[in-house]
Amino acid sequence: MRRGVRAFGVGVLLLLAGCATDDQKRNAINDVNAEFRIDYERVLAERGTRIFYRVGTDEAFQALRSALLRVGMRVGDQSPTMGYLHVFGPAPSPLTAAEWRTAAEQDQPRLREIVNKHIGLLSYFVTFEPEGLEVIINATTLEVKNGVEVSLTARMREIAPPKSGMPRREYLPPTAVRMGLDKIWAEFERELRSPRGL
Repeated sequence: MRRGVRAFGVGVLLLLAGCATDDQKRNAINDVNAEFRIDYERVLAERGTRIFYRVGTDEAFQALRSALLRVGMRVGDQSPTMGYLHVFGPAPSPLTAAEWRTAAEQDQPRLREIVNKHIGLLSYFVTFEPEGLEVIINATTLEVKNGVEVSLTARMREIAPPKSGMPRREYLPPTAVRMGLDKIWAEFERELRSPRGL
């Protein structure tokens, strides 16, 4: 029964998507990207960088690497000597599916409000689609006076086209960014406190 309802919903969405022109859909997502970029930059300014005192760069790098692996990310590239780490994972990593739903519920009304002026009724069916996306996180650990500065940034990369027919967003939902950063910092601090060392 649930599959039938879902299939019907996807069918209705595809039918409605055909009612909006490519330009309307593109303009809608461009507006979403512009709005969410502002939120993304604000969240990064507030939560994307932290200084950890009495921690060495090697210890911080290894703790950050372990924390990111623990939240479902995979290492794409790394340079411990430069303090650079590039990781990726299937969306909604580093969030769980339940955490993603919580974040999406917070930002869904705003998403629909932004796209409504371009695609009208179709906006009521627009959702955050983590399927077919990877989350990319770049992290740096830099030595500063008496400690290490750790910075994180996150973006999305498409690996499969969306089922809805809507263009992809470039930025994660703002609530997902906040929740993801908080989760990574908590894991990172737990690693630093770990008695077994790294």
